[in-house]
Amino acid sequence: MLIDRYIFRSLIGPFVFALSTVIFIFLFQFLIKSLDQFVGKGLSVWVIIQLISLNLAWMLTLAVPMAVLVASLMTFGTMSSGNEITIMKAGGISLMRLMIPLLLFSVIMFYLMIRFNNDVLPEANHKARVLLYDISKTKPTFIIEPGKFSDDLNGVQILVKKTFPNSNNIENIYIYMYSDPQNKNLLTAKKGDISFSSDFKKVIMNLTDGEIHQLSTQDINSPYRKIKFEKHRLVFDSEGFGFQSSNENTFTRGERELSADAMKEVVDSLKSMQAGLADRFTEALKKDLIKLSKLNFKDTVFTFGNAADISDETSSVNKLNQPKIIGYSDTLNNLIKLFMNKKTEYRNVIAESGRISRQIDSYDVEIYKKYSIPFACVVFALVGAPLGYRVKKGGFGIAAGLSLLFFLLYWVCLIGGEKLADRTILTPFTGMWIANIIIGCFGLYLMFKSS
Repeated sequence: MLIDRYIFRSLIGPFVFALSTVIFIFLFQFLIKSLDQFVGKGLSVWVIIQLISLNLAWMLTLAVPMAVLVASLMTFGTMSSGNEITIMKAGGISLMRLMIPLLLFSVIMFYLMIRFNNDVLPEANHKARVLLYDISKTKPTFIIEPGKFSDDLNGVQILVKKTFPNSNNIENIYIYMYSDPQNKNLLTAKKGDISFSSDFKKVIMNLTDGEIHQLSTQDINSPYRKIKFEKHRLVFDSEGFGFQSSNENTFTRGERELSADAMKEVVDSLKSMQAGLADRFTEALKKDLIKLSKLNFKDTVFTFGNAADISDETSSVNKLNQPKIIGYSDTLNNLIKLFMNKKTEYRNVIAESGRISRQIDSYDVEIYKKYSIPFACVVFALVGAPLGYRVKKGGFGIAAGLSLLFFLLYWVCLIGGEKLADRTILTPFTGMWIANIIIGCFGLYLMFKSS
């Protein structure tokens, strides 16, 4: 028990130090990447602090497993460099016995991170999304990211090559308007500006020196239209832009804004929807077959030429042209057309079923991720202790370098597995757990080899 307490106390300091360092690195990266989008845009310091605080949730999710790895490397590296492990092994205490406090600590962190990922992280992600939406309403240029299409305004997609942080001016504008199903409209302009109406219910774009390209989708013979303009104004509905707190319940939550139990309910509903597609198609096909079986083909009259020509014995042979079905011909023709359309309907069912399957896989990936990333605490404990014993150096530099190597390997396997699972090349379980399996097997090998 004294040894267990000693090892446990030795883990706490390096763990807290490593956790703080990793979170600081993630936070610094986030600030470098995102802070320039908000500073100088009229936002209060409190709003920026809120945004940073909410993003700390996903940073903590990734930082805890890495901190466990660093702490285990530092603790067992320090004990090995001071010959403490050698003395304990000489006294009959094996390395696996010394790892019990570390494994217990990692299991505790594993449980806590599962609770965090299901209770805290989804709410933080959701509130961060709502806050970003509120921030994007502060100025019109917030909804436009240079070099990327923006579809935040209903009925249009906007591409702007350049925006200006201190004004609402924009340059090199491309606007694709798809609200009119009968025409395709593309507007281009060299420069312009975007602003709100006084009641914030409209977004107004003033364009300068541009062109309007229009093509009809209904009549392929209609001429292609090209109109040049010096000044042109567009008005879109904005539905209350301007910074204000939005109601969180009005947003549909994505995969990363739901707990595992909530996503399982969504998956069950999607599976029911998928099964319903096949059932409805099968039922409709059965009804059509029943209609076809009730047709009395014996009473169907086949004639050649017109019906009046049948009684005309002097009819010329030339009048014996194409056969014509009388009586059930219209019904039969409709059924033939119906079954010809079944092929297209079947393809649509297959395509829709495939789309639902991909959506199910995306939810399954997020469900398994909520457990696989916390389990990395246990995996990294299996790797860190024997590796620290072999390296025999407990400095933070060595521990951080080795941790970074293993964490990069873990992250590559995790991201690669997620991409392969999203493309249905791997199952969601395999894609999310393959990193733990590979590194865990390596950790077990090191542990038995060191013992």
